[in-house]
Amino acid sequence: MKCRVCREPAVIDIRRHNANFCVEHFLRLCRDQTAKAIEEFSMLSPGDKVLVAVSGGKDSLALWDLLVELGYEAHGLYIGLGIGGYSDRSGAMVRDFAQARGLELTQIDLRADYDTDVPTAAKATRRVPCSACGLSKRHLFDRAALDGGYDAVATGHNLDDEAAVLFGNTLRWQTEYLARQMPVLEARAGFPRKVKPLVRLGEREMAAYCVLRGIDYIVEECPMAVGNKHLGYKEALNEIEARSPGSKHDFYFGYLARASHRFADAAPGVSSGTPGDTDSASVGRCERCGSPSTSNTCAFCRLIEASAGAQPVTITEKGRLK
Repeated sequence: MKCRVCREPAVIDIRRHNANFCVEHFLRLCRDQTAKAIEEFSMLSPGDKVLVAVSGGKDSLALWDLLVELGYEAHGLYIGLGIGGYSDRSGAMVRDFAQARGLELTQIDLRADYDTDVPTAAKATRRVPCSACGLSKRHLFDRAALDGGYDAVATGHNLDDEAAVLFGNTLRWQTEYLARQMPVLEARAGFPRKVKPLVRLGEREMAAYCVLRGIDYIVEECPMAVGNKHLGYKEALNEIEARSPGSKHDFYFGYLARASHRFADAAPGVSSGTPGDTDSASVGRCERCGSPSTSNTCAFCRLIEASAGAQPVTITEKGRLK
């Protein structure tokens, strides 16, 4: 197996490209594909200050590394979610990564800073754990980006992630979500710009990138994601991809090119052609934190109010609350 570029021994094959790559040219491919996504969707401009949402997994750490390689001022933000040993290990991975490279990292801990955590909040509010987790992360990343004067929040959503989410949203024709499933969500009142620079790279490529760059990351899935439909959609698409390489890419980028504009007005309160651009007149401010909210108290503050001070909840090895 030889590298398509230099004909030296290859270390990875990428079937959707019908090509093999050596270490040097595979790493270059990852940088080029990230830069291409940034340029293609006008995600960032030279000199932008970027806040990277890091979790300790391969995608977010690889993204942080790639943005630094591409010359962006990229700082990390890690949120300790209090999900048992999983959170302990993921936090350690992020801190080690930042320290080894001299990168700026901000840390927020739900238990220390808000007197709660995801398992406790999920039980107290009767939310699905992934819902409590997503709500907390979105709110805290938004606030940190705005308070820190960042030009954008970058997340490590890769091609596999986006194709799986699109698959699930299409199965149920969830038009409000389809309207927002774009590589870029523009900034609007109270919300920072959000970008996904890894949409041209798959999960396997990101794992290989980390191995070849010497990036240690947490391999295990979050124990609270057991049974998550998103993982099932990924498995289904993996089977299709194995039979027809390139299917994920064609599905996702075909949607962006040929269908995404059809859903641009589907999000509640949309007032322009920009997906996710809601009518600011219909959104007020949370009385507690000042974040945009359709009620007097935003969903995050209600979550904290309902769970702060509650008896901490632990989770079983299978991710169940107890």
